[in-house]
This record gives sequence, C-alpha cells and structure tokens, in this order.
Amino acid sequence: MNSRSPNDTRYTALAFVAGIATGGAVFAVLSLIGLDQRLAAGPALVLALAVGSSVKYADQWERAVILRLGRFHGLRGPGFYFVIPIVDRVGYNIDQRIRTSAFNAESCLTRDTVPVNVDAIAFWLVGDVTKAALEVQDFEQSVIVAAQTALRDAIGKHDLAELIQTRHEMGEGLQKALDVKMHQWGVTVQSVDIRDVISPQALEDAMSREAQAERERRSRIILGTAETEIASKFVEAAEKYREHPMAMNLRAMNMLYESIAKRGSLMVVPSGLADSLNAPAFMGMASMAGLRPADIAKAIAPPNSEPTA
Repeated sequence: MNSRSPNDTRYTALAFVAGIATGGAVFAVLSLIGLDQRLAAGPALVLALAVGSSVKYADQWERAVILRLGRFHGLRGPGFYFVIPIVDRVGYNIDQRIRTSAFNAESCLTRDTVPVNVDAIAFWLVGDVTKAALEVQDFEQSVIVAAQTALRDAIGKHDLAELIQTRHEMGEGLQKALDVKMHQWGVTVQSVDIRDVISPQALEDAMSREAQAERERRSRIILGTAETEIASKFVEAAEKYREHPMAMNLRAMNMLYESIAKRGSLMVVPSGLADSLNAPAFMGMASMAGLRPADIAKAIAPPNSEPTA
C-alpha cells in the first residue's frame, strides 16, 4: 500500500537537533534557578520529545493529511512542517504520482458464451487528496475491485472476435467508466490497457483451422482468376495467329531457338515442321547455339529414320 500508515515515525536530523536543543535549554534553565538536576531532567526530556515529534516532513510527491483531535485539519507538504504533539496526528502521507494497478477477469463469458481470461492494467493517480483520505477506506483496493467489475461487464457485452480486435476501444470505454465512478473518491483514471485475451486451447485450434481454410479458399480463387485471364489471352493470341500464319511460324522458330540455346539439349522435330520453319534458317540458328553437324542432322531427320550414335 503506497499511502503510509497513520503512525508515521519518520524523523530527520532537524527533529533530533531541535529536541536535544530544547531539552538542553530547559535543563539548563531549571538548573540555574536552583532545581535539583534529577528533577530538572524529567521536564527537559518531555519537552525534548515533544519538540522533536512536532517536526515532520513529506516528500515532493506526497501530501500529509493532518487530523486534529480526530477531525480533518488540513494538508501539509511537501517539505518540512510542524504539528502540535498529542493534539495533531498525521493520518496519511498520500502519494500523488501516477500508479499502475494490474487486474484480470478469469473464466468470464463473452456475449457469444466463450469463456476467456483477460488481463488489463490501469494507470491512475490521486487528484484530490482530501476525498481519497476521507471518503474511502482503502482507495487502492477500491480501484482494483471497481476495475475488475467494469472489465467483467465489458466482456459480457462483446463477442470474442470483437474483444480481440477492439482492445484499444474497449480500454477507452473502461477508462471513461472508471473515471466517472472514482471521481467521487478523488481518484483520476488516465488510461486502461488490455494486455492479453486468453481463450480455450480447443477454440484457438478451431480458429486456426478456420483461418487456414479461408486462406486456402482465397488462394484457389486467385489461381482460378489467373487461369481465366491466361485462357483469355491464349484465345486472343490464337485469333492473331489465325489471321497471320507467318507470325505463328516465327513464334515456333523462336520457341525452338530458346529451347536449344538455353538448355543446350537435342530436339527432334518432324520433317513437316522443319520444312515449315525454313531449314536453312533453322540450321543457322542451330549452329549459333553451338551444335555439331551430326546433331543438326538428327534434329532435321525424318521421324522414321533411326538416329546414329
């Protein structure tokens, strides 16, 4: 708990010095007026303790709640301040820095009846020290309990898919709801972040299979669309070749040349195709590809002739 105990016992060197100085001065005065030293030591010690306990301090980020005879008297700090011993009491030293509180909701049902575990974290601070000290007994625990209740309520209003996809929006809704509720406690909620949403393992496997099936469906649709476009282009090319037979011959020659030049393999073609491709031109392309005369003869030989070794 960041708010300190009502029995604050933090003393400084200044408090000790002030107490010792006061006690020494009282002891000296009583001794000078002729009082026995043993009798003078008692009042001097009491005053030393009273003065020493009246000096208090609060850190830069703290505010001290002062109660006078059980009633709220005011706030003190930061720095040194003084209280009246016995009459005044430091109720709390409340930290006003931004704090973080982690909370969760376990086995909470979503709107589509899926049990999930949700982890979240809230960033908040004490804006009104007086309300935080007087209106609620334990404001830190109250923040956590209220945040858990609001989180469970929000989970029940969302489907699992919405819960996973809209974490940021859900956190903003929780922040607004908690800030309105805790304003009367002097607490300001700055933000709420949903850290993790854990669903059952069986459901995660089913969702994974569903996602894989969806990706497979999309890939098949894309492949089918590509095949349709390719077929359409082939039909368009066939129309061009039908109107221009010479273009078809040139295309065949180009394909044959690419096969021989790039792969360096031997290709045997029918004599009719060789005649249509213009044999001299074909032999010229073959020689450019680095084939020997024997290989060229095999390439242009009729299909019923036997190749030589």
